[in-house]
Amino acid sequence: MVLGTGLAFFWGKPFIEPKAPSLPTIPLGFWTDIPQVQSALDVNVLFFVGVALAFVLRLFFNRTGWGLMLRTVGDSEDAARALGFPVLKVRILATSVGGFLAGVGGSFLSLSYPGSWSEGLSSGQGIMAVALVIFARWDPVRALWASLLFGGAGAIGPALQGMGITGFYYLFNAAPYVLTLAIMIASTSRVQTFTDAPGELSLHR
Repeated sequence: MVLGTGLAFFWGKPFIEPKAPSLPTIPLGFWTDIPQVQSALDVNVLFFVGVALAFVLRLFFNRTGWGLMLRTVGDSEDAARALGFPVLKVRILATSVGGFLAGVGGSFLSLSYPGSWSEGLSSGQGIMAVALVIFARWDPVRALWASLLFGGAGAIGPALQGMGITGFYYLFNAAPYVLTLAIMIASTSRVQTFTDAPGELSLHR
């Protein structure tokens, strides 16, 4: 994490001043004349891509041979090798695709919200994403609903500030991090094991 943050700042210095064109949005608030509602319903196109991708990934994992191979590699390396699956190649490819999708998420931060690059732009949201996956029990559709919960928690502070409520502003801004901590504590309970976690995770073996 420290290395990644340092490299991002080192390579990102030239991008601090320039402002790239924003990603396209879909105005779902066309039916109202209230500026605040229109702004809230001006939804980025990546949101709809993410919603569709959650259902596509669930079908991929549960209904395709490639998905079965990926799940087998994640659950049992010995079983995957017995079936003749290229374990190392599958893991490298899966990690690469996951890194690509994480990069898409990062592009949303720099090109839409807040729309410019700065040091520490993600503000720990990568850790929140890990907690979200654990909370969703490694299911893409459940991760979609969990992400909406996290997003709602993160929107509390700015929404209240926009309404003129400035008291306890920093406390409300901490809501997503408090939620992350609470989920991590609940998910690592000794009573409830990681029954849905991939078997090859060291925390499950």
